[in-house]
Amino acid sequence: MSGKLYIVPTPVGNLDDMTPRAVQVLRDVSLILAEDTRTSAVLMRHFGISTPMRAHHKFNEHESLQAVVDLLQAGQQLALVSDAGTPGISDPGFLLARQCRRLGIEVETLPGATAFVPALVNSGLPCDRFTFEGFLPQKKGRASRIEELKTQQLTMIFYESPLRLVKTLQQFSEAFGPDREASVSREISKLHNSTVNGTLAQLIDHFTATAPRGEIVVVVAGCQPAQAKKVDKYAQFKHTHHINIQQDEKD
Repeated sequence: MSGKLYIVPTPVGNLDDMTPRAVQVLRDVSLILAEDTRTSAVLMRHFGISTPMRAHHKFNEHESLQAVVDLLQAGQQLALVSDAGTPGISDPGFLLARQCRRLGIEVETLPGATAFVPALVNSGLPCDRFTFEGFLPQKKGRASRIEELKTQQLTMIFYESPLRLVKTLQQFSEAFGPDREASVSREISKLHNSTVNGTLAQLIDHFTATAPRGEIVVVVAGCQPAQAKKVDKYAQFKHTHHINIQQDEKD
């Protein structure tokens, strides 16, 4: 009988964002797979969770995948956590979830914290339809991806390092135009969380003068669709009729 994999979100800032159910699941499983066991140890101590942990991150997930699957197929229940937020969203988790799906192993993802949802709603930009881009490529493929997004009409969401934020905003400004509306949220759910809204040009000025710190989420408005030119199908008739009237008056 196969076991079960729980994918458990952890707080992106305030520890009080941890749900009681998430705490209980982490207590009940036989093993916790953690992106960084040292980071997760702080959370576990805070909630009195003594479940054993094992490292499972982007540098070892290919090698450790089979060993984890073996435990699940042997009937064990495991939990996967990342340093913050929901595993699989710009964090390890996809490979394991995909392999479980292929092998018919049950996976349950608990609802919980993720950084981009608060940032999207805080932005004041349309959030009924959006595209999550995560981290853009740092070098190869970065310029071409930004160029592809020039015509994207959906609200766009990016994760970015504070060290690269101004450069990224400048690249967006060059591609999308300096007047494109955008938003930068930092330190979501933490003590010094903040959101700055404005045009790309305004955000560049702000963060050039005030160096950003902490985890960054950038939200950028989509490209406005070109206004369809209205055609008056009676225009020619009106023009001809007007000429005829003027001619009648001359006669």
